[in-house]
Amino acid sequence: MKKQLERILVVDDEAGMCRLITTVLAEEGYSVTATQKPQDGVAAVRKGGFDLVITDLRMPRMSGIEILQAIKAAAPSLPVILITAYSSVDSAVQAMKLGAADYVAKPFKNDELIAAVEGVLEKSRLRAENRRLREELDEKYSFSSIVGQSAKMRSVFGLIVRIAKADVTAMIEGESGTGKELAARAIHFSGPRRDKPFVAIHCGGLPETMLESELFGHVKGAFTDAVKDRRGLLESADGGTVFLDEVGDMPQSLQVKLLRFIQEREIRRVGSDETSSVDVHLIAATNRVLQVEVKEGRFRGDLYYRLAVVPVRMPPLRERPEDIPLLARHFVRKHAADKERGLEIAPEAMQAIAGYHWPGNVRELENAIQHAIAFAGSGALIGRDMLPAQVLGGAGAPQAAAADRAFRDAKRETVEAFEKAYLSDLIKRSSGNVTRAAQAAGMDRKNLQELLRKYGFTASDYSGERA
Repeated sequence: MKKQLERILVVDDEAGMCRLITTVLAEEGYSVTATQKPQDGVAAVRKGGFDLVITDLRMPRMSGIEILQAIKAAAPSLPVILITAYSSVDSAVQAMKLGAADYVAKPFKNDELIAAVEGVLEKSRLRAENRRLREELDEKYSFSSIVGQSAKMRSVFGLIVRIAKADVTAMIEGESGTGKELAARAIHFSGPRRDKPFVAIHCGGLPETMLESELFGHVKGAFTDAVKDRRGLLESADGGTVFLDEVGDMPQSLQVKLLRFIQEREIRRVGSDETSSVDVHLIAATNRVLQVEVKEGRFRGDLYYRLAVVPVRMPPLRERPEDIPLLARHFVRKHAADKERGLEIAPEAMQAIAGYHWPGNVRELENAIQHAIAFAGSGALIGRDMLPAQVLGGAGAPQAAAADRAFRDAKRETVEAFEKAYLSDLIKRSSGNVTRAAQAAGMDRKNLQELLRKYGFTASDYSGERA
């Protein structure tokens, strides 16, 4: 903000002091209004338009403390600097406890006054910028920013609102690319903790010792590279939200420590015997079927039920096809460099987008739209040929049936192509575990095995795990 746009109100019963302060600050480029009557100063504040008030602490009709209280009642965020004699410094300190931003003791040098004004206004600018950024984050990550009108997504929206209000631990389940972290952020920014930190950590992306240090922190000397004390993410997010992404990948030894934290709400840094209390809202996410993981002994049941107080399932894109055109247009608006040119998706391109299986879900759709925008250049239309090859008939989508074949044959070939693509993606996502794959697909395990044999799929080819 430029100085000439910042307005300062000076309130002092001495005409000479009003003139001095006005002259000094006007030469610095500020817009200054001065009054010798405290009541007029308070009235001016009530009308609004000022960025700072400078007032004398001792005046005959109304003290600086009384003016401060009146100003804070009329404009709580308006900063106030007090002018005081050396003998009244204690009173000035007391006034700062009541909300004054700073004080300047008389007699003062011009530079001292200017420095105090600049310091207070800079803090005020930073607070305003923080408010603006917070409002942008609230808008960007609130549940209303998640695109979808399908019944399944409306159900997700309802859960997000309830979880945010209740501040309960939640488990978000869904395939990769379905928007699990976006849902977690929506919960955070829709709830009472929105002004506190949101911290995310991928539980499968770090070695066990490093993951423990990231979560709980460490003290100097706890291990070779621990050259100083370090707070963990749980401490850093105190008062806010911690998002445990892919919690199903967490080693079992850490699962025990996470369970203890949930029960006691205390953390112990690695290498320390001391504990400290931490208040965070925990949200976990996984692309695994954790109930199966619990049955097979790979994930602690007691931890699962502590985390899944409210389970949220993010539906894959293929289960909400009515949302695909909405999402496609949303991503065009989001990523088109020239928002004014009104870039549109051609009908034949939208038909291809709507007909694709989207194994990578919303993330894959967003990437495909970015690809198409790049190929659209300065044009106003995204054509079918600008879409990625796989969308036009690759591995994720069944090939279109030719109209010159018998209906029965065309239908059989289309169904077989879909089943092959679906099963290939399903067994890969399940790491070759047929039990987990059947659970994810909502199928009987025996029926799934028959389909896999029909198309020659062998679960062990994907991971070597027990089928």
